[in-house]
Amino acid sequence: MVKKEIDFTDKVVVITGAGGIICGELAVEYADAGAKVALLDLNEDAAQEYVDTIEKNNGTAKAYKANVLDKEMLEDVRKDILEDFGPTDILINGAGGNNARATTDNEFHEEDLDEDLTSFFDLDQEGIEFVFNLNYLGTLLPTQVFAQDMVGREGANILNISSMNAFTPLTKIPAYSGAKSAVSNFTEWLAVHFSKVGIRANAIAPGFLVTHQNRDLMFNEDGTPKDRGNKILTNTPMGRFGEPEELVGGAFFLTDENLSSFVNGVVLPIDGGFNAYSGV
Repeated sequence: MVKKEIDFTDKVVVITGAGGIICGELAVEYADAGAKVALLDLNEDAAQEYVDTIEKNNGTAKAYKANVLDKEMLEDVRKDILEDFGPTDILINGAGGNNARATTDNEFHEEDLDEDLTSFFDLDQEGIEFVFNLNYLGTLLPTQVFAQDMVGREGANILNISSMNAFTPLTKIPAYSGAKSAVSNFTEWLAVHFSKVGIRANAIAPGFLVTHQNRDLMFNEDGTPKDRGNKILTNTPMGRFGEPEELVGGAFFLTDENLSSFVNGVVLPIDGGFNAYSGV
């Protein structure tokens, strides 16, 4: 009979981007399920806040300052985690995000476009490179580092954070959409590449959640949705934004060897039906 209870007791879970809302929530939940959680973030103080929450709940966790684009720094963090907790069982690549320098002001290009608006032709190359590197290289490099300790370990697996942008690109954010598509593709590549040494690789693709990064894009100062926020709600059949805790079930399923041992190379939408809706 298949064991169906969720139990990550003594599993070492490494999470990048763990100072953010989504991965911070995941860290708290994995710790509550018995895991030893390493929270990596460039903003160590933000990660430490979640560690404090975990420790108040009698969980085991530690914050580490880490730049996912600095492989040498990641190797140093890996050594610290090996000493503190042991080898990695589950790697969650959650670091990512968009940047204003890689975002257009207009959804559609028009001949009489206001010169004060940032058009596709005005996008900053360094901004585009930053967004692509943060999301794609920021997934690849930690995998290079931490998967070294996962080879041959029973139940070892990788969970990447993709996006609904990977299925259908949103307007205004070409670099972010392209980068998340690359993350989904890389997830499938990893699933094949590591299939002979016991490492599974899957991803979740969150729909629209309100985070620090997108709050100003979605809402007015009085809390009412902007036009873009209304468009998202209109095209989400469930008619609301998601909550970070609603990603936990999907993440747990994909990383629990008792529940998903034959699930490999999947990108799971958690989006309130957004991807299924044609708009008609």
